[in-house]
Amino acid sequence: MITNEHIDALLGGRGDVLGTDGEKIGGVGQVYADDDTGQPKWVTVKTGLFGTRESFVPLEGARMQGDDLVVAYSKDQIQDAPGVDPDGHLDPAEEDRLYRHYQLGGGQRTYTDATTGTRDETIGTRSDAMATDRDTAAGTMARDTSGGTADDAMTRSEERLRVGTEKQATGRARLRKYITTENVTQTVPVSREEVRIEREPITDANRDEALSGPDLTESEHEVTLQEERPVVEKETVPVERVRLDKESVTDEETVNEEVRKEQIDTERTDDTRR
Repeated sequence: MITNEHIDALLGGRGDVLGTDGEKIGGVGQVYADDDTGQPKWVTVKTGLFGTRESFVPLEGARMQGDDLVVAYSKDQIQDAPGVDPDGHLDPAEEDRLYRHYQLGGGQRTYTDATTGTRDETIGTRSDAMATDRDTAAGTMARDTSGGTADDAMTRSEERLRVGTEKQATGRARLRKYITTENVTQTVPVSREEVRIEREPITDANRDEALSGPDLTESEHEVTLQEERPVVEKETVPVERVRLDKESVTDEETVNEEVRKEQIDTERTDDTRR
């Protein structure tokens, strides 16, 4: 059973609303209390894209499971609930539509958002005697100045900023190979043959060779000269491997957003009655 003690936990924003099969339905929106008893009777579940829609769910049969609220209805049944504007008060016509949808008995009561700290007066007539008895029995309990009766505490709520991150594509990088031409200058040594005349005197060692021919003749001697020339050949060789890789770099960005919070002040009113 969900009681007033669970309201702060429900509105703390830490838990989710789960269906009968344990499937997550959405986050807790607002809790609505019965104007007669002050007990929580309805809760709104944030559904739809980014939680922009709030669906009413009865708290009958619901239970707490850690920070999560487990209700007695399926996700489909909750998402198909009649659209009711969560404006802080649930009027009888809206309540009847919800009762019919969830196949519950009851109706003709009004419910007020328990987070507002006020409760509208219950539909119907009450005698002054009943109201007097109620106020007397309440003792030190706080009295809602709008006409209802609350406990001795007021719930103060505030918005908390939740900042997350999402990934998005910012660009693409690719490898492209192309050919360029550059001049390479390299010095290589080359050799060549040149003619040099060598003269040797007649000696006893070469005298016989020198006198072996005719006395006076005409003759020619020919020598082939050679030289080296540079020869250029080109070959293609692999020099390195190049690939694309990604690394994560973390920066910091400052998020500036306004959040609302409730403040509670005390006022003292002197009782002038005699």
